[in-house]
Amino acid sequence: MFDQLKAELDSIMERDPAARSRWEVYFLYSGFKAVRSYRKAHWFYQHGHKFIARWISQRARHKTGIEIHPGATIGKGLFIDHGMGVVIGETTEIGDNCTLYQNVTLGGTGKEHGKRHPTLGNNVMVGSGAKVLGPFKVGDNARVAAGAVVLDEVPPNATAVGVPARVVRINGVKPDSLDQVHVTDPVSQELCRMQAKCTHLQRRLEILEKEVDISPKLPEEE
Repeated sequence: MFDQLKAELDSIMERDPAARSRWEVYFLYSGFKAVRSYRKAHWFYQHGHKFIARWISQRARHKTGIEIHPGATIGKGLFIDHGMGVVIGETTEIGDNCTLYQNVTLGGTGKEHGKRHPTLGNNVMVGSGAKVLGPFKVGDNARVAAGAVVLDEVPPNATAVGVPARVVRINGVKPDSLDQVHVTDPVSQELCRMQAKCTHLQRRLEILEKEVDISPKLPEEE
């Protein structure tokens, strides 16, 4: 038990540059407290004591601002940074060493039955204010940019950007950065390329008009 606790604390120390000691994380980090309360609630949930499980989870929600349904399945090393407003639904599955920031929602899209919340692989990062909605998988080492709304599956080693989110593959390798803002948006890049091309064509047209001494006529002049 102590080895597991130490591993949880160390995983937060590695990912949070503001963390100065394990004692600080243990006593003051709301995300750490919420996950520990979840693990107690999850034990009761699995053993059929669902009222007690929900009571523990709602008490933790009141204290930390983080709501984790006791029916969710969460691996080791989950780091919820700041955490206020985080919601994790009942059928959510989270792998090992994932990172969630404030106002993240791992939720459903309606009143479906059965599996209705997302599955996060290992080493997944979900940025501030992002919403991951639906019973699909976000692959290992994937990143969800801040403010993104993810409604479809995200492949491993990829980044989801925008509303609704678009997927960008990052060279098929695991990203080491936890940067949730400075990510590539392929649609914006394509719009910039098109704008540059239109500007280039406009300049060429102006040069050709000068060479042949032709002034463009307005429709009413024709």
